[in-house]
Amino acid sequence: MSTLDPEDEAADIASILPRIDEPMDDATWKRIRDNAQTASDFLKAISHEGRLMILCSLANGEKSVTELETMLASRQAAVSQQLSRLRLEGLVTARRDGKQIYYSLTDDRARLIIERVYELFCT
Repeated sequence: MSTLDPEDEAADIASILPRIDEPMDDATWKRIRDNAQTASDFLKAISHEGRLMILCSLANGEKSVTELETMLASRQAAVSQQLSRLRLEGLVTARRDGKQIYYSLTDDRARLIIERVYELFCT
């Protein structure tokens, strides 16, 4: 769990959120709406248990499809389907080495969210 006092944490979060109850120019509203759509797409992509587990595993480093299949105890087709969705959303990248395909996180966004989800739900 978080080491911050819940009131301190709430104050920190409130300080970074936009004040949408205050007047904003059109460009700011457009930016907020665009960012909300991007965040929504990201959250939809990680809202599947299998994809969440894949991202959690990849947060610790690159893994082969075979390693992910073993971890998830799933068939290759099911794992590939989830990896395809994560690739489509730009959350993972693939690298081929001979017959093996390895996956890794594209950037730190997914790792940061996975760490936070783990902190909130798994500790």
